[in-house]
Amino acid sequence: MLDRRKRIKSSEEAPTVTVSGDQCDFFDTLPDDIVLCILSKLGSTANRPADFISVLSTCKRLNALGVHSFVLSKVSSKGLTVKAKNWSESSHRFLKLCSDAGNVEACYTLGMIRFYCLQNRGSGASLMAKAAINSHAPALYSLAVIQFNGSGGSKNDKDLRAGVALCARAAFLGHIDALRELGHCLQDGYGVRQNITEGRRFLVQANARELAVVLSKTSSALIAGDWMTWNPLPHLRRGDVVGPGCPLLSDFGCNVPASEPLPSNKFLSEWFSDKVLGPGLRLCSHAGCGRPETRQHEFRRCSVCGAVNYCSRACQALDWKIRHKMECTQAERLVDDGDGEDNDNVDEDDGMLVES
Repeated sequence: MLDRRKRIKSSEEAPTVTVSGDQCDFFDTLPDDIVLCILSKLGSTANRPADFISVLSTCKRLNALGVHSFVLSKVSSKGLTVKAKNWSESSHRFLKLCSDAGNVEACYTLGMIRFYCLQNRGSGASLMAKAAINSHAPALYSLAVIQFNGSGGSKNDKDLRAGVALCARAAFLGHIDALRELGHCLQDGYGVRQNITEGRRFLVQANARELAVVLSKTSSALIAGDWMTWNPLPHLRRGDVVGPGCPLLSDFGCNVPASEPLPSNKFLSEWFSDKVLGPGLRLCSHAGCGRPETRQHEFRRCSVCGAVNYCSRACQALDWKIRHKMECTQAERLVDDGDGEDNDNVDEDDGMLVES
């Protein structure tokens, strides 16, 4: 009876394997290839950097295999999210290791940080180009914005045709801001031959994708709320607009919640929130962007009030719907007069922009 109890107890213990006469943990016998697959799966599903880093600090073997190029190439965008206040040399080194391993998200994130925050323009643009070559839509769009503005150079360095080409590629991959940007370029004849009909088609596609993303991520309780009610004259409903967290007034006439900014844009916003830019330099007025000017008068400003400026038509159109439509001086006067649609200076979709 006693022997039977001993056998039961031993069977409930952790499995052990004899290797060269010694007992060792079963984990030590797993081939490196299997451990690498497990770590890569963990990195690709991590919701924050701590989820991945904490595992690497568990033991020497995981720490060594965790920096394998196969694992680092799979780390998700959320796993690469770094807060600006926590930025350090080790954060920079980790992103660099991931980008060297071929992680396109790391290439884009580190490229944006280097280009705008660390002012290492050449290296930042090269990293974004590396991601763009691998069909990374946000990288393609960011490079388009750089081309439209001539960022990092002079006004003569603008290349509108290259910006439109990059935008078209990102739009083909379904990037919403690129679709909206391309639509406005076609409507205005900016860097491309004017085609108002085709431009409106791209704007409709942008709004359709925007709505689809919200529906896929929003709970059924919120979908049943007031934000999906029909609103034919959103610019007359001042009470709906309370700040950057308010619903986005879609071209469809529905109140659609604003999309979540990308981690890189969040980093830029946090980075420059407590920093003083150079003389005459300004941040993009769209709260979800965070891009700064790299030279004076790089961004375009609202021709009505002159108080806001934007790095792109997409940021300008989004901020117009979310906030500026209710704050622009002339727009407020026209709303009070009940004549918000017939205005030569402010378009119904977005306020006109002029070069500063």
